Amino acid sequence: MNVNFIDFIQNFEKTLKSAFHEIADIDKFSLDRGVPPSVLTKIMNEVPLSVAIPENYGGRGTIVKECLGVLSAASYESLPLSLTFGINIALFLEPVAKYGKEEVKAGIFKRFIEEQQMGGLMITEPDYGSDALNMQTFNTKKDDKYYIKGTKHWQGLTGMADYWLITSRAKNDKGVLSRDIDFFICDITKENQKVIVDELFDNLGLYMIPYGRNILDLQIPEQFKLQPESTGIKMMLDILHRSRMQFPGMGMGFIKRMLDEALKQCKNRIVGGKNLLSLDQVQHQISRIQSAYTVCSAMCFTSSSKSGIDKNLSLENIEANSMKTVVTDLMQECAQTVTQLFGAQGFRISNIAGRGIVDSRPFQIFEGSNEMLYSQISEAVIKMMKRKKELNLFKFLEDFDLTSKSAEYFKNEINFTIDINLPQRKLVDLGKAIGRIVSAGFVLEMSENGFRKDLIANCIRTLQQDISTLMNSFNFNNDIKSIEDYQTGSSWLDFC
Repeated sequence: MNVNFIDFIQNFEKTLKSAFHEIADIDKFSLDRGVPPSVLTKIMNEVPLSVAIPENYGGRGTIVKECLGVLSAASYESLPLSLTFGINIALFLEPVAKYGKEEVKAGIFKRFIEEQQMGGLMITEPDYGSDALNMQTFNTKKDDKYYIKGTKHWQGLTGMADYWLITSRAKNDKGVLSRDIDFFICDITKENQKVIVDELFDNLGLYMIPYGRNILDLQIPEQFKLQPESTGIKMMLDILHRSRMQFPGMGMGFIKRMLDEALKQCKNRIVGGKNLLSLDQVQHQISRIQSAYTVCSAMCFTSSSKSGIDKNLSLENIEANSMKTVVTDLMQECAQTVTQLFGAQGFRISNIAGRGIVDSRPFQIFEGSNEMLYSQISEAVIKMMKRKKELNLFKFLEDFDLTSKSAEYFKNEINFTIDINLPQRKLVDLGKAIGRIVSAGFVLEMSENGFRKDLIANCIRTLQQDISTLMNSFNFNNDIKSIEDYQTGSSWLDFC
């Protein structure tokens, strides 16, 4: 743990290459569920999760830059492996480090370092997906234990994790559930803490990670309850926003891999006596991947100083949601582009780009679907605009801390008065644009710290084009509704 981070991460990258290309061939076992034990053992022997454990418990110190570095190194070789680490870091280890009681931390962190154990988070329920505040899993207290009952599903690492953070609501003597949310640490090796895996799902993509439905009937000692700074809901928001602000770590290595694969393919693939790189459209496609690389780099740069466990992120919804939505949209776009550049070879699951399409797609859905989060970005901005009595979008964003540096670049597109009663589809379009203007702010801030200027300039130009397209969509009068009985009078065969 005393090794400097540069040496640590370089050694980790070498281990990943050996595990995925020498001990086993990731392009072949990517068709299988799970990870070969020999591969996982070699990787975990490097103790990568030590980056999310405080120094006084034997870890590297929960330094965000190091956490993102591990996620990026992993996602260059395997997006599912990076997500596995992301679940452990942002959804278990960091919350325990920040909110766990001192008397339970030492034992947990010791097992993570010495026994390479893993932990996950249970929030989602079969009937309450994004509606977490209405979860039905409940807890009651008797003596020094909490009794927890309920059903959770779509938890990454189902049947694989040794520890779980489990959310529930307190039930009173009248059977009424509290409006607040409690978090408990469950150790499945302990008596009365066994999580019953009722079903393992046949998830599309991310084959390394088991997902499923879990039945809970647990008895948790009271010292294993997390201690919020104020309310459990604010603690949950702090945890989720921190996780969303660390998504760029998972996106970074993946996007860099897509960029490297695209450049290699287009330099070597000859069509009509010229390589693909000589084609104007291919230049455009690769420039967009490079823009994604720059945006993601800027997000990592920003997150490194803003998402540590010493910060309370419960109110940072615009920044966190912008990072999560924009970077996951970029991940999917890059995978789609590189798959096309590979031609027929890209549509093999053994191809990193084709596999990347199905592996990156869930990132746009879990921890809040992007459409929902884009709507929330717009709603939060409009609420602040009303409070400031400034309904001109450009004038507001010009003075807003997250967009003060970038708003001027998009003045022509955003210099108009907002209608505060927007339909949801317009909120989504507006949120997409605001998320990218926020991202441009990250890019410009990173530019001031020495990032290469040509990539910055190309990135800003690409974002200008994207926001122009988004605002055209926003301004287009589209109130089309779906037609439920569409089959009547719509069979083309009847008109021939």
